[in-house]
Amino acid sequence: MTVQQDQLPNGFRIVSEHMPGLESASIGIWVSAGGRHERIEQNGIAHFLEHMAFKGTKRRTALEIAESIEDVGGYINAYTSREVTAYYARVLKADVPLAMDVIGDIVMNPVFDPKEIEVERGVILQEIGQAADTPDDVIFDWLQEESYRDQPLGRTILGPTERVSAFSRDDLSSFVNEHYGPEQMILSAAGAVDHDVLVKLATEMFGHLKPRKGLIPSPALFTGGEARQAKDLEQVHFALALESPGYRDDEIYTAQIYSSALGGGMSSRLFQEVREKRGLCYTIFAQAGAYADTGSTTIYAGTSADQVAELAGITIDEMKRAAEDMTPQEVARARAQMKAGMLMGLESPSNRAERLARLVQIWNDVPSLEDTIARIDAVTTEDVRAFAEMIAIKAPAALAVYGPIDTAPTLAELQERRAA
Repeated sequence: MTVQQDQLPNGFRIVSEHMPGLESASIGIWVSAGGRHERIEQNGIAHFLEHMAFKGTKRRTALEIAESIEDVGGYINAYTSREVTAYYARVLKADVPLAMDVIGDIVMNPVFDPKEIEVERGVILQEIGQAADTPDDVIFDWLQEESYRDQPLGRTILGPTERVSAFSRDDLSSFVNEHYGPEQMILSAAGAVDHDVLVKLATEMFGHLKPRKGLIPSPALFTGGEARQAKDLEQVHFALALESPGYRDDEIYTAQIYSSALGGGMSSRLFQEVREKRGLCYTIFAQAGAYADTGSTTIYAGTSADQVAELAGITIDEMKRAAEDMTPQEVARARAQMKAGMLMGLESPSNRAERLARLVQIWNDVPSLEDTIARIDAVTTEDVRAFAEMIAIKAPAALAVYGPIDTAPTLAELQERRAA
């Protein structure tokens, strides 16, 4: 399988990978226009715009958008993250030009019908309400806000109700004009695709666009902080974040291996110590999340009010212990899990297309899988122990707790335990 890349004169980029033996393809457009590209008064508009792309174009009604893909047995969807908005489809290989046409249409030609804006506003407000009723959604929004306080990266993707309630057609059009230029777009495809055909189609659909620089987000600063809210729930939801490397940092592989060994599976330290040995929770995990220029190692657990203090203390102790006695066997297992997860995931053309787009967005290049695996294999036990020490003792931290929190430790108390 060979990755091919091209760039049109106006800056629009195309990346694809043909996967022999497949009869289907995943194709999409990734736009560097996510939550962190919004000004404070725009918070939530990138996600609103993603919804409106499916509500009608100059050539198709909302129903026709859905029918055009589903009539051929395909699937179309979109998502908004803090760094990107993606519009993508999965179709059979004969229908790749159709999928390209539909996706290009919804990205380039939304009509923003005022009636449809009001309908979708109601849908998004319901989505915000649903998220607010889901504790393990709420707590991660709070944790993000405390990690990157007073910064675009710390704001919710959905946006606050008052902003979403006020967005106008002009607001949507202005955001498109600011951020949907050819230099901010990447066409990515994988599966039964022909790269030369994709370049031809992209030239016809996007080659006429004039280059324009989008807003470059300011560098993120992990501030740390604490969010606590009492609510009559069955469990205390506990989430701790510690500053970690971003995608462009060579230490990202060490961070991912560390988080896997600490809390990435049933054999991990936190799962074994907190759940299996002590029975303090049903769910506990650690994960390494990353953006272009920053990241965080996050630990989450849900437990009862009378056990949250013990759980939090053991979590800190396990983090500190990892710096002292992380074994080569644990590191080897985490490396194997990371490689297997990546390679298994890349058997899906949708996952592969997303990976290509993100790598081009971050690096403007696609490192080979062999190079990535070599970087994972190069992480040593000593590297993981050194990283664990930094995380356990030195890294800035953020804490969010939600539920019956009277007995939940404060961030200051956790910091004391880290320093002890």
